[in-house]
Amino acid sequence: MKGFNHRIFPDPMKDSRTRPLLVTLAILLGILAVSGIRPYDRLTWFLEVLPVLIAIPILWGTYRRFPLTTLLYGLIFFHSLVLILGAVYTYARVPLGFLIADWLNLERNPYDRIGHLVQGFVPAIVAREILIRGDHVRGPKMRVYIIVSIVLAISAAYEFIEWWVALAAGQGADQFLGTQGDQWDTQWDMFCAVIGAVTALLTLSGIHDRQMRTLPGAKVSGA
Repeated sequence: MKGFNHRIFPDPMKDSRTRPLLVTLAILLGILAVSGIRPYDRLTWFLEVLPVLIAIPILWGTYRRFPLTTLLYGLIFFHSLVLILGAVYTYARVPLGFLIADWLNLERNPYDRIGHLVQGFVPAIVAREILIRGDHVRGPKMRVYIIVSIVLAISAAYEFIEWWVALAAGQGADQFLGTQGDQWDTQWDMFCAVIGAVTALLTLSGIHDRQMRTLPGAKVSGA
């Protein structure tokens, strides 16, 4: 690439994290492939793993010019596993959810709530890293407000997608929606996402700041 500056965009092969990240990617692709062999519902599986299928090429393509923190790569991997597990069984039938329901004496499988907590937890750190490294929002209080607003917008957009899929697929979308008869399911989903975002900011901001400052070639402002 003409004008390529290796001081700004370091060679990824010289990054000590490259090999572990490639191994992690291989593990994720293997899990994804196995999950698609015999899912409970093929359409639901595809819809639930679609964010993973979109994220992988984006992360691959931006690794040289915008490598993320190890923390964030780990969170994205974890979020992918949550999505894949929900895709295999459908959220209302995940065995782990039934175990949690028994432990807490719940009337419904709560795995979809866990999924939406993670849907807020991980995107909050994604948004935080982009905002800080891009120097888009400097004030910490305003940054928290913007991050929570972004998470809420993502959650709302996902609910719109669920609505459109339901309209297009009719009864075939029941597994994807996973409401389990709860009329307030949409509100609970968005509330869980906000809780996840706030929890992430309260618990991970310190370690996130430290990791951003050690990134090769990264400009970190306002952390």
